[in-house]
Amino acid sequence: MRPAAVLIGVPGSGKTTVGALLAEHLGVAFRDTDHDIAARCGTPVPDFVRRHGEARFRALEREAVRAALDEHDGVLALGGGAVLDEATQRRLVGHRVVHLKVGLSTALARIGGAQDRPLLAGDVESRLGELFRVRGPVYRGLARLEFDADADADADADAGSADGTAQRLAHALGAVA
Repeated sequence: MRPAAVLIGVPGSGKTTVGALLAEHLGVAFRDTDHDIAARCGTPVPDFVRRHGEARFRALEREAVRAALDEHDGVLALGGGAVLDEATQRRLVGHRVVHLKVGLSTALARIGGAQDRPLLAGDVESRLGELFRVRGPVYRGLARLEFDADADADADADAGSADGTAQRLAHALGAVA
């Protein structure tokens, strides 16, 4: 069993929103590893990270990604930092990994003040810029398809623009073996 698509990208790239819509267009189920972790822990991911730290969260994330890759045949969204784990990188080889690319301004508009994102606390723009710098090459290296999720974006990232992105991505995936 292999996911129809595995979505990766920075916070605010649309992995969850576009992923759920993409799953609808493809007629498959949607799964988000951050949601899996929250369900397992009984608390939202940001609360877990604040209480237990990033290292403990990353260990849970590694296991959540492994399980999802083994069990899920629909659209799978990974947390933005999941790809930093070398074991996860190895597991993603051979999967239909899609890098949802957005610009810094789009990501900032979508995540707002990022109060619910402890890893972006403080100067959100600087921290997010650092994530782009550090994670960007990893996303590009893992992706079988890089997809511009900025094309339909507006400051509100409304459902219509997300659905347009999902439709274009569903069409693009049909062309990617």
